[in-house]
Amino acid sequence: MNLNFTKGNGTGNDFVIIEDHIGQLNLSDAEISKMCDRHFGIGADGMLIVTKTAKSQEVSHLLEEEPAAEWFMDYRNQDGSKAEMCGNGIRVFAKYLLDTGLANLTDGSTLPIATRAGIKDVTATVNGFAVDLGRWKIGESEILVNAGGLRVARPGLSLNLGNPHVVVALANLEELDSLELSRIPELDPIAKDGANVEFVVLDEPLIKQGVAGLSMRVHERGVGETLSCGTGVAAAALAIRHYAGNGQNFWKVKVPGGEVGVRMYPTEDGEHVAISGPAELTYSGVWQG
Repeated sequence: MNLNFTKGNGTGNDFVIIEDHIGQLNLSDAEISKMCDRHFGIGADGMLIVTKTAKSQEVSHLLEEEPAAEWFMDYRNQDGSKAEMCGNGIRVFAKYLLDTGLANLTDGSTLPIATRAGIKDVTATVNGFAVDLGRWKIGESEILVNAGGLRVARPGLSLNLGNPHVVVALANLEELDSLELSRIPELDPIAKDGANVEFVVLDEPLIKQGVAGLSMRVHERGVGETLSCGTGVAAAALAIRHYAGNGQNFWKVKVPGGEVGVRMYPTEDGEHVAISGPAELTYSGVWQG
């Protein structure tokens, strides 16, 4: 099996990109996991499969909502499992569509992309792309999180941004640095479909020149610790805003792979959250599996 691929990343969250316009490739979880393996494969946190929305039984119905959403971001975790959304991945996906001529994005326009979490609108920025993640929801119950490096379990706030998250606030950067995230954090109660778990520390002072700041590390379900998680960055900012009750709508979140901006804003159907950051394509090649 010879497959053309491109490697890309958004703040260090890296992906293998494969074109499968008509949805006939049908890679198994094991094949995806092998390609994403960092020792025996290409190496990546996940895979972005470029598919025509109309050819996907999962999302073709979204064309009724947005006929211009020609492309479906079929996102797979490192272990091959399907995921609803990826905030860094969709920026890299947009970069790929534009650089290969599969889509166009003029000044002031948006690029709608189909995902398992619905249509997401991408716009170009000076430093990359911004994506409207849409509406979000806070979970009804508090979750206790136990992770390597923590002496006792800590309370976490559950949020859903199309995919599930649990956000844990830590006291200082020393606690953040001492985390051991090679194993999956334990959640009580257990999340049925798993969850991305974000650990955050507030900047001191929290707000500088009207923008709030956080530092974050994340363990992504189906992957492990990653250098960045786009929806996780948004979840972290939303959780801290909820705890602080300060109504702050502009955030900068520092992750090991760089920095991602977060903005909350009102719309007719309720508050939306958007993230912005860079997207890069690093190299292309042929996978001989």
